[in-house]
Amino acid sequence: MREKLGLLVCVWFVLWGSCVGRFVVEKNSLRVTSPESLKDVYECAIGNFGVPQYGGTMVGTVVYPKANQKACKGFEDVEISFKSKPGGLPTFLLADRGDCFFTLKAWNAQNAGAAAILVADDKIEPLITMDTPEEENAHADYLQNITIPSALISKSFGDSIKNALSKGDMVNINLDWRESLPHPDERVEYEFWTNSNDECGPKCESQIEFVKNFKGAAQIFERKGYTQFTPHYITWYCPDAFILSKQCKSQCINHGRYCAPDPEQDFSRGYDGKDVVVQNLRQACFFKVANESGKPWLWWDYVTDFAIRCPMKDKKYSKECADQVILSLGVDVKKMDQCIGDPEADVDNPVLKAEQDAQIGKGSRGDVTILPTLVINNRQYRGKLDKGAVLKAICAGFQETTEPTICLSDEVETNECLENNGGCWQDKAANITACKDTFRGRVCECPIVQGVKFTGDGYTNCEASGALRCEINNGGCWKETKGGSTYSACVDDNSKGCQCPQGFKGDGVKTCEDVNECKDKVACNCPECKCKNTWGSYECSCSGNLLYMREHDACISKHVKTEVSWSFIWVIILGLAAAGVGGYALYKYRIRRYMDSEIRAIMAQYMPLDNQGEIPNHVPHGDI
Repeated sequence: MREKLGLLVCVWFVLWGSCVGRFVVEKNSLRVTSPESLKDVYECAIGNFGVPQYGGTMVGTVVYPKANQKACKGFEDVEISFKSKPGGLPTFLLADRGDCFFTLKAWNAQNAGAAAILVADDKIEPLITMDTPEEENAHADYLQNITIPSALISKSFGDSIKNALSKGDMVNINLDWRESLPHPDERVEYEFWTNSNDECGPKCESQIEFVKNFKGAAQIFERKGYTQFTPHYITWYCPDAFILSKQCKSQCINHGRYCAPDPEQDFSRGYDGKDVVVQNLRQACFFKVANESGKPWLWWDYVTDFAIRCPMKDKKYSKECADQVILSLGVDVKKMDQCIGDPEADVDNPVLKAEQDAQIGKGSRGDVTILPTLVINNRQYRGKLDKGAVLKAICAGFQETTEPTICLSDEVETNECLENNGGCWQDKAANITACKDTFRGRVCECPIVQGVKFTGDGYTNCEASGALRCEINNGGCWKETKGGSTYSACVDDNSKGCQCPQGFKGDGVKTCEDVNECKDKVACNCPECKCKNTWGSYECSCSGNLLYMREHDACISKHVKTEVSWSFIWVIILGLAAAGVGGYALYKYRIRRYMDSEIRAIMAQYMPLDNQGEIPNHVPHGDI
């Protein structure tokens, strides 16, 4: 039952926008210049893809192929090419409606060399707008690569062209977009209907890419007063019968008044539709507050930075992350909160109420039911959401001869880092910034300065890293000199980070406070010690006739140390003397013994000694 109720609520959100809406088909004129029988001006509906040549014209000759007449497959398969020969007119392909998406027909025509495609309706009916496919088919890679203009023509007009071609007549056509957009004066008013949801597939991705790419041109237009831009956001209301349901409570704010579909189309996980509504409201309020301060162009910076820094996939799609972006751009967060109000209150929100009223079409503009939608001078833009195409469409909205220079040049350049540092990190003391100006706008990227690489997100912090990092503004770390002593929290052998030196405590970046070793009792704690705190260190002395030993945190007697020292020295001296005397006595004794033995041996050779008998010197006669 719960799943059925959720499905019913989602279906209501879709049907509310499509059933009660008044859809206006944007048209341009098509002039046939030959043959004579077809000369006239006809209406055609501009396709909502490709690149219409707003403000310009295109002349070509029509070709209706003998094969693959619905253009649902590549023309190389049937060996047909529409590439113009040198000196020849561009080729406009005439294709029949049916069997495949309009976008696929245009893609196949473009690949075959056609300069434009005309799709002939297959039944008699009012002209409709050819749009891109939805949901699963929207992931086709070719959608964003279609560049040729496209238009839908009536069945009767298509049949007339085919009949003329079958007779051998050349059909030449002039496609004219000069009056597709009103151009009453020297200022263009345009609005962009968008969404903060970044989980809705290719359409969401194309929206944020367009904002990033078009930001530079849009800000030039706004700063110089050439345009008046207004962003808008679509919301729906919850039917009275479902206001108290779990689905409406998770998808709506202000008691069911303002709702958005679940981002993941799954009520059981991820973010809810009400999260999207709140972020849409925050973006609308940002534009309101910035516009009141005279800087409406900051909206482009906020939306771009929020998409980069606070994506749903990183679980950062929150007020906390949004407030960081708001602060980085110098906008008052309190005013933002006042504008947003209480999403839980059972009251109208003035901003979202005005957004719902603006969804209803007025004059030549139909109801807005599709995202994204671009409206220029109260006329809905048709075509690819691309910087070049949209820029050309906006320039077509200026009264002739009043176009700004940007419309007459090939390049658009603005240095966004000159104001508020582009919302990026900077170190004013060292004149270092993470803001890099580019053709499309600016990026926040930590720099490399004098061979030292800074690392970080580029928006809120960048830290010097690697060798020699302390040479650049002391590595962004704390440093102070006092009383001739200098202490620093930066150490070159650390790849990054700051650490207060010994004797200090703090974050190492902004502050390092002196540690009071005496008060904290981390040193000089012996009973006889007297402690005195100094900046970055301490001094410890001993009472009486005692001496302090820092390495042992102890006091010892000066006299004991002296007596012990001299006694030790005397013991060594006496020991050496005794060893010398003993050695000398032993030496004398051994020498005397040796001399005595030598003398006795010599004398024994020449005279008998007392302890030796006579040695006979003749042989007795009786012996033989």
